[in-house]
Amino acid sequence: MRLTAHQQQVIKQAAQDAFGPDVRVHLFGSRVDDTRRGGDIDLLIRTALTDPERIVRAEIDFQVQVQRALGEQRIDLLVDYPGRRVRPPIFDVAARTGVAL
Repeated sequence: MRLTAHQQQVIKQAAQDAFGPDVRVHLFGSRVDDTRRGGDIDLLIRTALTDPERIVRAEIDFQVQVQRALGEQRIDLLVDYPGRRVRPPIFDVAARTGVAL
């Protein structure tokens, strides 16, 4: 995994602060592969939140907190939640290939 312990901790804490204590975070994509270089930080966040407005606010809060702590980073965020109507195939790929933080 190509995230430092500090980066992992910042991401986990930001997710808990924004989405609540039951949030689960998985890193997927190129950053999972130690042999690759570069790439954005691809994250799958699973939350128990169901209110769309609250979820959007949590996404924004998460991004702001991570950017403040780590500096400008390209972060691609997938948010899965109960009752989600549309679940593109990338969610299954992320769940299958991702690494829990």
